[in-house]
Amino acid sequence: MNNAASTRKCVICGMPQDEKVRPFCSKRCADVDLNRWFSGQYAIPAEEEDTPDDETPRD
Repeated sequence: MNNAASTRKCVICGMPQDEKVRPFCSKRCADVDLNRWFSGQYAIPAEEEDTPDDETPRD
């Protein structure tokens, strides 16, 4: 095991990372993170562009 990886902390609970499920310490923490994405707790910020009046989509 790499010493650098063993000193890094799990992004969910703070325990030492496991190389097999990096950047997490266990499959459980990886699943917690995945559930947060699925439930919408995490989101990538985005700005919607306004459509100019002359470029209004036609049906």
